[in-house]
Amino acid sequence: MVPLLDVNAQNHPLEAEFIAAFERVFKVGHFIMGEEINRIEHGLAQLTESKHCVSVSSGTDALLLALMTLDICPGDEVLVPAFTFFATAGCVCRTGATPVFVDVCPVSFNIDLADARAKVTSNTKAIIPVHLFGQCADMDAVLELAQEHGLRVIEDAAQSIGARYRGKACGTLGDFGAYSFFPSKNLGGFGDSGALVTQNDALADKARALRNHGMQPKYFHHLVGANFRMDALQAAMLGVKLPHYAAYCQGREENAKYYTQQLLKHLGFEQANPAHCQNLNAQRQWAEEAGAQVVLPVPCPYNEHIWNQFTLRVLGEGRRDALREHLAGRQIGCEIYYPLTMDQQPCFQHLPETSRSGCSTAHQLAKEVISIPIYPELTV
Repeated sequence: MVPLLDVNAQNHPLEAEFIAAFERVFKVGHFIMGEEINRIEHGLAQLTESKHCVSVSSGTDALLLALMTLDICPGDEVLVPAFTFFATAGCVCRTGATPVFVDVCPVSFNIDLADARAKVTSNTKAIIPVHLFGQCADMDAVLELAQEHGLRVIEDAAQSIGARYRGKACGTLGDFGAYSFFPSKNLGGFGDSGALVTQNDALADKARALRNHGMQPKYFHHLVGANFRMDALQAAMLGVKLPHYAAYCQGREENAKYYTQQLLKHLGFEQANPAHCQNLNAQRQWAEEAGAQVVLPVPCPYNEHIWNQFTLRVLGEGRRDALREHLAGRQIGCEIYYPLTMDQQPCFQHLPETSRSGCSTAHQLAKEVISIPIYPELTV
């Protein structure tokens, strides 16, 4: 049996350190904020090369806190990729703003900036590029679009902490970067937690206040915030794993290289061609000419990929689902990220048609993608 992810294979070797961390917090008795939070925020700021790190209760809350800090509100529009996890669009709706769904690149799976540019209106206030599956979106193009139209930029780096774009840490190029430490992430915790980073002093101060009910100083509320705090115990547990993070990413990278080398030996397997990024028709023509039946993921030339997922595209009607059944029959874990695009979700069908149109590449990917085990403890 090969599971999609084996958290115990990573956590159990550190059992003694986890127990020591638990006992430290237990004996001190400081369970909310305090030294454990200060320590993990300092460590995460170093990892992400950020001036400020605000630990929070989940990756979802990191996104919501960023939107609140930037005063995104009813009447505003926010550009988000159609092919992503629900939280990206869900948090926009929770502010009362309208998510405008943007198509994605068939190579990197990240936001299509040509489509994003076409969907900017006078109500557009922000863009959320998602660094999906472990590699960055084209941030030069994102920032150029944002500068042209005065947009705020929130990087959804929930799956990509430690990834780099042209040598720079993801999450540090926009107004905010949001990370998740859900157990399946490269830096996985013991439940929900996340972090928000920024290089801006004023934004950091406001986010810290909003994280704690808008309170500053104690019992004085100049803003209406919420309880977005990370628990001290969660921080202590993450602190145990943080020094091992580079090794975790290296293990995933080695597994990705092994998959690529081995699968390319077989007829019908081809690696995606970055030259056709943003162009599904060109990708289709290339795939037909190459005789590709399964397209392997590839890092874009400007990216350092951390391989949160190793996601295949299985071409041809019904073939992806047939492969899933084949793997399941051999007890090999796999998952479809994501079977429905955001514009197809039932809860968003009330949105204007202009917010849900023109996402054909995302729709095609949802029929083709399947992710296979890539966790660092996986061995041949």
